[in-house]
Amino acid sequence: MSDETYLMSDFPQGFAHYPLYFSPAEQAELIQAVRDGVQAAPFFRPSMPRTGTPMSVVLSNFGTLGWVTDKDKGYRYEPTHPKTGAPWPAMPKRLEALWRDVTDYPDLPECCLINWYREGSKMGAHIDNDENAASAPVVSVSLGDPALFRIGGPKRGGPTQGIKLYSGDVVVMAGASRHCYHSVSKIFYGESALVPKGGRINLTLRRVMT
Repeated sequence: MSDETYLMSDFPQGFAHYPLYFSPAEQAELIQAVRDGVQAAPFFRPSMPRTGTPMSVVLSNFGTLGWVTDKDKGYRYEPTHPKTGAPWPAMPKRLEALWRDVTDYPDLPECCLINWYREGSKMGAHIDNDENAASAPVVSVSLGDPALFRIGGPKRGGPTQGIKLYSGDVVVMAGASRHCYHSVSKIFYGESALVPKGGRINLTLRRVMT
């Protein structure tokens, strides 16, 4: 873990950045955990509600609940993989330890969303608001290629602040920042060799139920 923690004064209240929280060896262990997990719960390409437009990322999950979306039912959490019908693989203990270290929320996350950003992938501005536990923080781990992360305010549009996230970085969105629009506007593809086949893996820890 880095000795430096940045509570970003120009960012919304509750936003924190832990640069290089995970060492290179720990990053490799997390990537191996992802590789093992997607053997049981393969990456799939979700689609947007109503339009059915495919997202540019592919995803999977760890935990008792997994985030999914499709044209017919929209954004939601499910206990099983939408393609295989099998339960999601268990949450890695190292990620539970991270949650305990960087948050003071009493309950552990039930979901770790695994997003794989490949060449050209982005994530549009959104708020994570599909959880009943709306006051619980969101904890994000970056692995592989750097990404330009942007966060604005509680309403869509308006000014945003950007930060380049590197492999091993951790971001926490708590407090007011938990309810702000945020996005990934660019992947610096090819700057890291950590992820097999290239790109960025983003692990997002979420408490779903109150």
